[in-house]
Amino acid sequence: MPDPTAPVAFPQDRTCPYQPPASYDPLRAARPLARITLYDGREAWLVTGHAAARDLLADPRLSSDRTRPGFPAPTARFAAVRSRTAALLGVDDPEHRAQRRTVAADFTLKRAVALRPRIQQIVDERLDAMIAQGPPAELVSAFALPVPSMVICALLGIPYADHDFFETQSRRLLRGPSAADVEDARARLEEYLGELIDRKHEDPGTGLLDDLVRRGLREGAVDRDHLVSMAIILLVAGHETTANMISLGTYTLLRHPGRLAELRADPALLPAAVEELMRVLSIADGLLRVAVEDIEVAGTTIRAGDGVLFATSVINRDETVYPDPDALDWHRSARHHVAFGFGIHQCLGQNLARTELEIALGTLFERLPGLRLAAPADEIPFKPGDTIQGMLELPVTW
Repeated sequence: MPDPTAPVAFPQDRTCPYQPPASYDPLRAARPLARITLYDGREAWLVTGHAAARDLLADPRLSSDRTRPGFPAPTARFAAVRSRTAALLGVDDPEHRAQRRTVAADFTLKRAVALRPRIQQIVDERLDAMIAQGPPAELVSAFALPVPSMVICALLGIPYADHDFFETQSRRLLRGPSAADVEDARARLEEYLGELIDRKHEDPGTGLLDDLVRRGLREGAVDRDHLVSMAIILLVAGHETTANMISLGTYTLLRHPGRLAELRADPALLPAAVEELMRVLSIADGLLRVAVEDIEVAGTTIRAGDGVLFATSVINRDETVYPDPDALDWHRSARHHVAFGFGIHQCLGQNLARTELEIALGTLFERLPGLRLAAPADEIPFKPGDTIQGMLELPVTW
């Protein structure tokens, strides 16, 4: 019989794409803090309680600087690129604040609202093409991935004609089969974006990268390597996470026909449904930090140098905050979930992501009221637990 007090291996694969692994059940019982083992056998702390997570994610004694000694590596892939510069996500204040300030204006709620007509146009065009081709369709490649890719390209000023290249490299970066594969993908993205930035330096356009070149590179405020690192974060995060939410959100709604019928009957519930889906799906599971000072948490001491991870899939199902946490409920208030993180590193693109999800999911089910899975649900492949969660494929018909 397994020792219930033994550290749990983290991360693990889900057996259902919208449920945490059953082996995480001891972690839910151990709130707010548990011990885990990572891929290399190293032990670390895992934050599992909602209140503790929000406190610790806002605590400057936890660092996001992945070059610090003790910073946890959940996979060999991450360890391979841990020493590389990571703009925004991998730096602490005051550097983080300065970096965020350079791009924050392009990710405000006001900016997301202004982009709604363009996002709606992209969604409609992708659905037009999918419908014209006729059922069945593979929704990831036909809709879930191209929509956010086209949106982030339009925002950043990256040619969408290059999408096959950067989507492939992003996929290798996040879930390549080996550390060497991840390093090569990172190098290829750096080369591509560096050359793009050089062209924009000579002939700027109208995208966010063009603005960064004008404001930063030309005025000497930032160097080329920093802009390349910033561009990688914005490009990869800007399409990968939303693409996974669209595909997994669609699958989840099709597996919950009662909740989907309720949403169709009252489209005003859509913003709340998006929040609830983000809470339940928690696709970015395992935020990473390292303690730079001793921290007391519920009678336990996290020591300086200890690795600390945040299990968003467990935190967002804390029954003290969300009654009946495993159920989808469009009428609950899910706004305090940590699917976007919390504190200074809370996701910069959350307003854009919410807008894309509302438009993509709302339009998809409005235009295809007969949408359904085109394969048995338990045979549809989804992503392993050591990367952003989502569907590898999603065959649908209507």
